[in-house]
Amino acid sequence: MAQENAAFSPGPEEPPRRRGRQRYVEKDGRCNVQQGNVRETYRYLTDLFTTLVDLQWRLSLLFFVLAYALTWLFFGAIWWLIAYGRGDLEHLEDTAWTPCVNNLNGFVAAFLFSIETETTIGYGHRVITDQCPEGIVLLLLQAILGSMVNAFMVGCMFVKISQPNKRAATLVFSSHAVVSLRDGRLCLMFRVGDLRSSHIVEASIRAKLIRSRQTLEGEFIPLHQTDLSVGFDTGDDRLFLVSPLVISHEIDAASPFWEASRRALERDDFEIVVILEGMVEATGMTCQARSSYLVDEVLWGHRFTSVLTLEDGFYEVDYASFHETFEVPTPSCSARELAEAAARLDAHLYWSIPSRLDEKGMTSFPTQGSDSHPSAMTLRPPHPTSEQRRAIMERERSNANKTAHSSEGGLPGVRR
Repeated sequence: MAQENAAFSPGPEEPPRRRGRQRYVEKDGRCNVQQGNVRETYRYLTDLFTTLVDLQWRLSLLFFVLAYALTWLFFGAIWWLIAYGRGDLEHLEDTAWTPCVNNLNGFVAAFLFSIETETTIGYGHRVITDQCPEGIVLLLLQAILGSMVNAFMVGCMFVKISQPNKRAATLVFSSHAVVSLRDGRLCLMFRVGDLRSSHIVEASIRAKLIRSRQTLEGEFIPLHQTDLSVGFDTGDDRLFLVSPLVISHEIDAASPFWEASRRALERDDFEIVVILEGMVEATGMTCQARSSYLVDEVLWGHRFTSVLTLEDGFYEVDYASFHETFEVPTPSCSARELAEAAARLDAHLYWSIPSRLDEKGMTSFPTQGSDSHPSAMTLRPPHPTSEQRRAIMERERSNANKTAHSSEGGLPGVRR
């Protein structure tokens, strides 16, 4: 049992190494990346609509006002030039003269007529006449271009207002991730929740490990991304996010944390990015919420406090305890060492079962080919049933736990 217990021994405690890692993704989901030295800036203009939607609100509103103001000024200047070119401004007092636009006596009047034309206000004081073919053509052009400007700018504002970014603000992640045992296996866990009563449809969760690595050829990759399995193979990544859920990454042989012990994890330098996606129930638009965990935000030997209680006819979620954790007995060894220790323990139990059964006084029987005389018989216990083997294995595990607790009054590897 000494070998099995050795895997649970933390050894001498060392303080975690201090580090100042720069976040790749902020806690609120913003990606901490800036695009620099972009020479082909014309590419932003090829997708002008997306560029305007991505602008900050103050710049979007400024562009909105300028688009309409410049359009009105542009067509107002053309209306004034038509009136000036036809001589309408020189025959303002001539009642026999038929101008292009009645009561257009200057640039201000032309500007107001441009606004009335594009916005289809039509006060009736300034009216185009049928004696001005160039004015009729300009009226058609302004009506068409004005409709295009309205469609573009109103559509841009609508998309910007209806973006699901604010919906993602009501999707919360736990402030810490934890590592503890679940069903006898080490698991990395974090919690997600939805503050709204309207739910996220087709919600799914992903997790990525971001850290630097060097290839066999010597290439250095500063931000290498590795997928962390959170149930993609079994469908557990599809969430019914009505109440807060604890997302679990089982540290198995395929996990990048397979050989990471508690001390090795504290010395490591990485970032775990979690991504929650789904459709907003009210609008049907896709929503994405992101967060991240650095090394010092991963608590070894902790478990999340329960936030769900059963009241009179309904379940109540207490978000005051959403980020709270508590310490639990957790081995400080790696998942690989824990699996090897469990395998050695199972092997030890398997081969000790016959002797255990013999100690219990179970009936022995002679082997084949033995004589009938008792002195010529080789005593061997019978093959145990599955219930007997399970009972003995549970007793052995209980004895192993008592041995571990007797060393320092508790299971080694637990923060106190």
